[in-house]
Amino acid sequence: MCGLAGFLTKTSLKSNSEDLLRKMGRSLVHRGPDDDGVWMDPAAGVGLAHQRLSVIDLSSEGRQPMISASGRYVITYNGEIYNFLELRKNLDQTEDSHWRGHSDTEVILASIEKWGLPQALKKFNGMFAFALWDREMQTLTLARDRIGIKPLYYGWMGATFLFGSELKALKAHPEFEGRVDRESLSLLMRFNYIPAPRSIYQNVFKLQPGMFLTVKAGEMDSSPTTYWSFEETARQGVQDGFDGTREEAVDQLDSLLGSAVKLQMASDVPLGAFLSGGIDSSTIAALMQKQSPQAIKTFSIGFEEKGFDEAPYARRVAKHLGTDHTEHYVSSQDAMSIIPRLPNLYDEPFADSSQIPTYLLSHLTRQNVTVSLSGDGGDELFCGYDRYSSWKKWWNKFHWIPEPCRKLLTGLIKAMPADVLDAGGPSISRMFDRFGRIGNLSERSNRLGNALAAGGPEGFYLQGISHWVGPGSLVLGAEEPDIILNQISSWGDFSAPEMKMMFLDGTHYLPDDILTKVDRASMGVGLEARVPMLDHRVVEFSWRLPLAMKVHDGQSKWILKQVLQKYVPRQLVDRPKMGFGVPLDIWLRGPLKEWAGDLLNESTLRQDGFLDPVPILRKWKEHASGQYNWQYFLWNILSFQSWLHSR
Repeated sequence: MCGLAGFLTKTSLKSNSEDLLRKMGRSLVHRGPDDDGVWMDPAAGVGLAHQRLSVIDLSSEGRQPMISASGRYVITYNGEIYNFLELRKNLDQTEDSHWRGHSDTEVILASIEKWGLPQALKKFNGMFAFALWDREMQTLTLARDRIGIKPLYYGWMGATFLFGSELKALKAHPEFEGRVDRESLSLLMRFNYIPAPRSIYQNVFKLQPGMFLTVKAGEMDSSPTTYWSFEETARQGVQDGFDGTREEAVDQLDSLLGSAVKLQMASDVPLGAFLSGGIDSSTIAALMQKQSPQAIKTFSIGFEEKGFDEAPYARRVAKHLGTDHTEHYVSSQDAMSIIPRLPNLYDEPFADSSQIPTYLLSHLTRQNVTVSLSGDGGDELFCGYDRYSSWKKWWNKFHWIPEPCRKLLTGLIKAMPADVLDAGGPSISRMFDRFGRIGNLSERSNRLGNALAAGGPEGFYLQGISHWVGPGSLVLGAEEPDIILNQISSWGDFSAPEMKMMFLDGTHYLPDDILTKVDRASMGVGLEARVPMLDHRVVEFSWRLPLAMKVHDGQSKWILKQVLQKYVPRQLVDRPKMGFGVPLDIWLRGPLKEWAGDLLNESTLRQDGFLDPVPILRKWKEHASGQYNWQYFLWNILSFQSWLHSR
């Protein structure tokens, strides 16, 4: 696991280019504290930088940037190719290979030389982002893994093409222009993250999962090419379907997950696992322990607040599996002390508050191991989120109303004055309570009206994943752009609403929120986090499974639970789902109140010129007084404001 950066210019490099490359690389030292390197071709105008976290082949033969055996290719790479030993054997059978070391980087280069880039990418099983310079064709290619586990940013700044694992590497270049993209800001306000390919900056993009992009020296034309599509995988999986029995499906998933875990346990440094005691992390820990002759190391954190403390559940699972378990309880002060570091850690505003405990868990884990396996991905693949069923249930309450009547009802709801609704008393309150208890009646009724107008369970789902609804009116000088997330008609033609929702989460929420959170939190402390659930073979198999094997008798993640119950008694993990969160609502009324108040000051907001203070100050006043809980709405604003004032 490492950090990469570099640039390609339309002119030859200047005398200070090596110093500049090293500066870009050093900005990522947290991702790779063990070694560093740069490579340049001054005449071609290209430079590559690398920061190394040594995991496979700790010798100098694994150093990067690395030149291929023929001398044609040069690579700087972040990630792990888990099946590199298998690929190496295949390469040995087809040609006379001369290996310098035993790193997966060398196998990547040899694979590209043998099969070409597109075919090689399809053979890789792993998480990766890399930049590849072809000295023969004078082209620079950026590539990213299928699911989007590892990040990669890029953009043209004048005549210079910049790229890096994180935005801070691009910002280290003197030609970087950090103009805030207001449309991206409006998306942040709704979804609490910025969906790819956008970033918070104009003209800077995230390379989307399953894609590669090639830039030719002296030219500025560059369009990403897809080598693996989540959408096509989902459609093909549904079309092909799994025609075996439930028992056969459970056995096949068990085998696939076991294979993924075995591959991802390969490491030349100490390795462990995150363990929350939930279904996903417990499954990964169980499969690791099954394949290990000694007790694996597992890690969990606990909180004093009972509603946020999963440590007791993790402790029971660890005891049953016989793992070498480390548990640490953190105080609210420990958690809040991370908040000032978040803008630098994430480089762009990111408002998933579970970033805080994820960082604390990563910090604890890194004190003991260098690599940790995680259970992320289970909810998106096996229908685990409560929202997959809750919004469908709400639609079932209204589907019987004819469409013209629904439109009329929508108009009546949205036309009701806010003061009338909020003064309506308990009887009106009960009408809207089931649509969410966050905020006041006028807010909840407006969201209900929007959902009815959108139609179908998808409309209710969109409201459920939205924070600020209509955020274009909140962000000054911007309209919310049309993207797949807010365009229900683009959600695919899957027959079941839950399938559409899982598809949407798999293509956006998973890579742009969950995996972003885990990558920055873990790499922020020099820890490599691996996610076996997202082995592409598991992803492809999950989409072949009928919905009835994911949700059965009202039980979500049914098939995954059947796998887990081979190793852990049901009573140890049979509990309501807990989010990995912190008590933000309480903190914002207490120890964080002064910090939040400074960032939400009316004069500060007006001077910054990005957000309309009026709706923000109303929500802040209502939250601070304890009248309503606006924690998620306010955290979106605070994440942006703290980022803006830390630049």
